Amino acid sequence: VQLQASGGGLVQAGGSLRLSCAASGRTFSSVAMAWFRQGPGKEREFVAGIRRRPSDTHYADSVKGRFQISRDNAADTLYLHMSILKPEDTAVYSCSTVVRGRRYWGQGTLVTVSS
Repeated sequence: VQLQASGGGLVQAGGSLRLSCAASGRTFSSVAMAWFRQGPGKEREFVAGIRRRPSDTHYADSVKGRFQISRDNAADTLYLHMSILKPEDTAVYSCSTVVRGRRYWGQGTLVTVSS
């Protein structure tokens, strides 16, 4: 499984951004996916997850109501729609999944939110 995240950039506080994660391999539609982030000087933390059913999602309290995770199984792509961004959302965002007991990580994409 290979994961490739993209879509990061510099945005002003209150703005929006959409991250994408393209997955290779034939397992995408059958596995849960998640976004994590690691801010400067912080531990990596869970942001949002989505199970095989696109409607089955869950979020960290810090992003509830502002971020939305979605997936396009036909395109093997995971998304993270981020809105009402805050400076504390600044981080490297990575997509991840677990296949047959092994966790896979995509290379991260940097999101910088300016105040």
